Amino acid sequence: MFDTAEYFNTLDMFGIRLGLAATQELMAKAGNPEKFLRFIHLAGTNGKGSTGAMLERSLREAGLKTGFYTSPHLIDIRERFRINGKAVSVGEFSRFGEELKNDAGSGRYSYFEFATVLAMKIFAAAKVDIVIWETGMGGRLDATNAVTPEAAVITNIALDHQGHLGNSLDKIAAEKAGIIKPGVPLFHGVLPPEAKAVIYARAAELDVPVFPPRAEVPECTGFAGVCQKFVYDGKEIVLSLPGKMQRENFRIVYEVLTYLSSRFGFPLEKALSGLPLVSWPARFQHIDRMIIDGGHNPDGVRALSEAVKERYPKEKFLVVYAAFGDKQAPECLKYLDTFSAGYIFTCPGADGRAAFSPEELLTLTGIPGTICKDPVEAVKTALKQDKYRVIVSGSLYLAGSALESVAALDSVLNI
Repeated sequence: MFDTAEYFNTLDMFGIRLGLAATQELMAKAGNPEKFLRFIHLAGTNGKGSTGAMLERSLREAGLKTGFYTSPHLIDIRERFRINGKAVSVGEFSRFGEELKNDAGSGRYSYFEFATVLAMKIFAAAKVDIVIWETGMGGRLDATNAVTPEAAVITNIALDHQGHLGNSLDKIAAEKAGIIKPGVPLFHGVLPPEAKAVIYARAAELDVPVFPPRAEVPECTGFAGVCQKFVYDGKEIVLSLPGKMQRENFRIVYEVLTYLSSRFGFPLEKALSGLPLVSWPARFQHIDRMIIDGGHNPDGVRALSEAVKERYPKEKFLVVYAAFGDKQAPECLKYLDTFSAGYIFTCPGADGRAAFSPEELLTLTGIPGTICKDPVEAVKTALKQDKYRVIVSGSLYLAGSALESVAALDSVLNI
């Protein structure tokens, strides 16, 4: 059996090649599987995965067969390719990986380009009705932008990946706005004024209809287990993903579902009934005494801080934290300090990228901390103490290590 995962290891995971030509070339070699698919294209600094997870589960509840392409993965690369919520099987991953390698011939493609076209092959073969299609980085030159979707979504705009996307909100917005295409409606969430101006200008240039959220972010009215409850557009909503940021993301989902309900002919209420069933690992995910959150930039960690204050207003946590070198660790730690009783600083858990050393991180906060360089051991050490519950944050790769430490692979793959 061809080992597709091992083949991916021969490709450059962190070598970023911006541009669509190579992806389009590989799509053609593969027989243009995108022609058999309908996409919802998601871009944005934060919230793409959570927004996509809400859309996927809601559309599945409405009776559609779904594909969901997302990145990065937490433990197993098959997580990136989901059909009706489940990771692609080992057998299909092997078969389609080998087929695409043969299609590629002597062509040289990046890790993400190969993964993106592989997703198209997998979803086309599965004959899914709709694909939730998440950008890897930016939008304009991202490999996922080689398709024309049914709808485009920009969740939000904040500073991240400045080395590739630009060091200002308007420059980053211009890259995200690259997913806007003629005839494709645009949906968006909370946008800073300078980013909104850029995005709306691009939409006007292409004569694209824009659908902002119809109402303010609703207040949480209570909890049902791990779910939060709130009222929106006169409807009582129960959502399994906690926190204010998820209510912000929900507003986008609501508009997209309203639009798609008329396109596909399903009742909006039926789709909304999937929201209590959404499962999205490493997004304020509770496992026993541990909360795992992949927030890795100030905006994402601020959202984590708000969720903690809303759900656990008087509680302090032991925080396991790591950060890659291109992240704004000092700003992130300021938010984490608000609920941290202490830290265990570690490494993010992925080879090939520069990271803050645990020793550096220790100097950035006045709250007591210790060092454990192995991320899995850091999480296990945190869980051995019984005074505080544990929060793991700073990197999706660290989140994957946390899930590995509690043997949670099956829950991640939904098998």
